[in-house]
Amino acid sequence: MATKRVKPLLYNPASTGRVIRKSVQSSCCGSNGSSSGPTFNRLTVVWVNQNGVPFNTTGFFARLFRNGQLVSTASFDSFGVVRFNNIGTLTNVSYNIRTFNANGVQFRSRNIPAGVQTYAIIG
Repeated sequence: MATKRVKPLLYNPASTGRVIRKSVQSSCCGSNGSSSGPTFNRLTVVWVNQNGVPFNTTGFFARLFRNGQLVSTASFDSFGVVRFNNIGTLTNVSYNIRTFNANGVQFRSRNIPAGVQTYAIIG
């Protein structure tokens, strides 16, 4: 039975954030001679509940900050995913991501560490 996707709650004290993929760049090549790189070429954030089911984030958007300065704004799709097209991966610096609903009400604020390509907001 499929789990129904719901909108995220405004306040969830048990919510956390996790790094989904953190790559280590190696100096050697793969067995076929090609070098391996990041799977995602742009910073991607997924917003899921405690069970890993993506929230229905239609109308939500996220803002990415660095040292209190706005770096980028992007809209979530309906499957809990937001992609920052101007932020390449692996990230060189840490960021603060803030998520908002369509009315501009802030739902979450998380710190994304340097060296990641995908990040999950859990809860």
